Amino acid sequence: KVKFLSQEEAIKIDQELFSEYAYSVDQLMELAGLSVATAVAKSYPKAAMTKGATVLVCCGPGNNGGDGLVCARHLKIFGYEPSVFYPKQSNKPLFQNLTKQCQEMEVPFLSFLPDSQLIADSYNVVVDALFGFSFKPPVRPEFVDVLDKIKKVKIPVVSVDIPSGWDVETGGDAEALQPDCLVSLTAPKQCSRHFKGRLHWLGGRFVPPALAAKYELNLPPYPGTECCVLLTPPTSS
Repeated sequence: KVKFLSQEEAIKIDQELFSEYAYSVDQLMELAGLSVATAVAKSYPKAAMTKGATVLVCCGPGNNGGDGLVCARHLKIFGYEPSVFYPKQSNKPLFQNLTKQCQEMEVPFLSFLPDSQLIADSYNVVVDALFGFSFKPPVRPEFVDVLDKIKKVKIPVVSVDIPSGWDVETGGDAEALQPDCLVSLTAPKQCSRHFKGRLHWLGGRFVPPALAAKYELNLPPYPGTECCVLLTPPTSS
């Protein structure tokens, strides 16, 4: 059975990928964001969408937000119409470049987040790329309103790696965001045992076999050349 990582294990695995295994942050972010975009496209086919192929991608200040920017660019390449809300833009060159790449592909950036009703009227799906596996509650004040609006939308939400606002290990409380779809990256985190949505994907097909063996990740085989794989709903063990 696939292993669910603690926050500490997730951080260690990430650090080993960058040190022992010589990956760059850019590389892993590109592969992660591509797998999120692919999971979105598999979960919500364009043909089934009613409001054009519009998707709203909400990006946080860190690497999870970077995954969101990559995801938005690939969704555009896949023929969707993504828009990005990225309120706290990083000044690191990597993130500035990811932002410019989206802008050059004519992905619009919103200057403010509309209310939940307007989001639901304008978009088919929201991608939650606010916080990742290094998140520690509570949510920072400047993101409380953003997360609140995402919680209230009546359209499906796809969370990247962690539903934003959840504790990485224990999950969310009764008021927490409940996404329709979760895309775990590298390996699922402990909180995803509490995921009650429809589709749980695993993405980030870059884990070296030696690293998977060391941490006993027991990852499911990815089919063929796919960059994401559907995880069976967790049994309540």
